Amino acid sequence: MSSDKVSPGAPALDRADVRVRHDAGLGGAVRSFIDRIRSGDLGSLPVVVGLAIIWTVFQSLNPVFLSSSNLVNLLFDSSTVGVISLGIVCILMVGEIDLSVGSVSGFASAIVGVLWVNVGVPVVIAILAALAVGAAFGVVYAALFNRLGMPSFVSTLAGLLAVLGMQLYILGATGSINLPYDSALVVLGQTLVMPAFVSYALVLIAGGAIFMTGYRTAARRRAAGLTPPSLAGIVARALAFTVALELVAYYLNQDRGIPWMFGLFVGLVVAMDYALRRTKWGRSMTAVGGNREAARRSGINVRGIYMSAFVLCSTLAALGGVLSAARLASASQQAGTGDVNLNAIAAAVIGGTSLFGGRGSAYSALLGIIVIQSIASGLTLLDLSSSLRYMITGAVLAIAVIVDSLARRSRVSHGRA
Repeated sequence: MSSDKVSPGAPALDRADVRVRHDAGLGGAVRSFIDRIRSGDLGSLPVVVGLAIIWTVFQSLNPVFLSSSNLVNLLFDSSTVGVISLGIVCILMVGEIDLSVGSVSGFASAIVGVLWVNVGVPVVIAILAALAVGAAFGVVYAALFNRLGMPSFVSTLAGLLAVLGMQLYILGATGSINLPYDSALVVLGQTLVMPAFVSYALVLIAGGAIFMTGYRTAARRRAAGLTPPSLAGIVARALAFTVALELVAYYLNQDRGIPWMFGLFVGLVVAMDYALRRTKWGRSMTAVGGNREAARRSGINVRGIYMSAFVLCSTLAALGGVLSAARLASASQQAGTGDVNLNAIAAAVIGGTSLFGGRGSAYSALLGIIVIQSIASGLTLLDLSSSLRYMITGAVLAIAVIVDSLARRSRVSHGRA
């Protein structure tokens, strides 16, 4: 006989305890997931489903698409724009936009090239100077927004043009500067990968972190008198995550392995995710994006939050530009132009960050840029026109915004109900 069975004469409190124990199990987790979907909290589900469809279609058309060699190249290419997109997540969280991230990234790559190659400044100093200049642009945008009330759309559009002009000016008539091919920066961008044992160890650390996070969350809920998730569920989740990523790492290690540049990108995503979900600053970002006036009345330094969002966005754009220069082994007038700007914004939105502010995740940048690069890689392997890539990416972006709008409407309706 099951120990959870309740006799007809059992007290009501015992029946409630049994119900709580059932809700904490697998069935309760499934019901909770379904309830979140019904309430409009889709999370990363749409983008994961979309990515699975994209990979299935391209793999059926060209078996090379999911080869370990092509996936390693995809990770290299995802890292540069992915870092820029991570900054876009920050600015979208507060309900604003930065249209100059592409130009800032190109200008940062130009600064590195000029200072390092032409002037002879050590590469580390050149990189720090590029990041400082990127942060300075964020300060200017925040000042225009906080002090003068200039819409971010206008100020960053003006910045796009001005920074592009600065990039062309400092590069001069040649328009391009080649970086030393055997330098550590270029090696990072083109060939440097993790040893296999390092990738396996990092996955184990990530799995352990997931378990500890779930365990501590359960302990806090138990201490607060709330229903904690079951220990078995926490272990199963961490184990499934670890096994899945170990298999991915093993598959990628059949070719060159996981790029260190992609590891840097993922590290930034994890750090940003922790900051957004676990710190007072992150909660303030969500509050300001959700309702600026309510956040101000609750004592949040709204201007400071906007300042941090703009500065982070521009600084990460500059870092993305440095990584792009490393990837291409050059700084040129074309850096940061083309579709860099739009891909960075599209990746954040496609990944699940709301255009309406107040909702998003650092992992949006990771998922979104993999979707965009998967489309680009698949069409390249099929030798199809780049015009299709723009049309397909635009369609995916439109679908992502529609899903976000419908989910937002569903959350509002569910809250009223």
